[in-house]
Amino acid sequence: MSTTTTAATATTTAATATTAAAAPKKAVARTVLTLRILLALFFALASAAPKLLALPAATTVFDAIGVGDWFMYLTGAVELAGAVGLLLPRLAGPAATALIGFLLCAFVTQLTAMHGENAGTPFFFMLPLAFIAWHHRARTAALLTRRH
Repeated sequence: MSTTTTAATATTTAATATTAAAAPKKAVARTVLTLRILLALFFALASAAPKLLALPAATTVFDAIGVGDWFMYLTGAVELAGAVGLLLPRLAGPAATALIGFLLCAFVTQLTAMHGENAGTPFFFMLPLAFIAWHHRARTAALLTRRH
């Protein structure tokens, strides 16, 4: 009877350890999913939409930069594509990485054309994007090494 009790205790302890190890992974996965959704909403609604709709706030900024409307529309399309990519699990890592590159360009533009007015803002968004890219790194690597 003692052997049966010991085996049952060992099984219960192993199951508890497995469950305890899975809890942080689930919490991280939920956090990443929440960040993906929030950032996708930001890039689609708050950032891309004004550019694609040519709202005065967006046209004023692009006029100040000295580029044409075509660049405003291109920027909006890139942001919208990034937002959609963040929502697709397979593309979340590459989309986050691409948006980081996009935001680095925005940082340089802020420094040069906008006199550093909002230069720190891109970094505010780069941090959660880096976390998303890191979390999806294995999936991104698998996508990049896939052979057709």
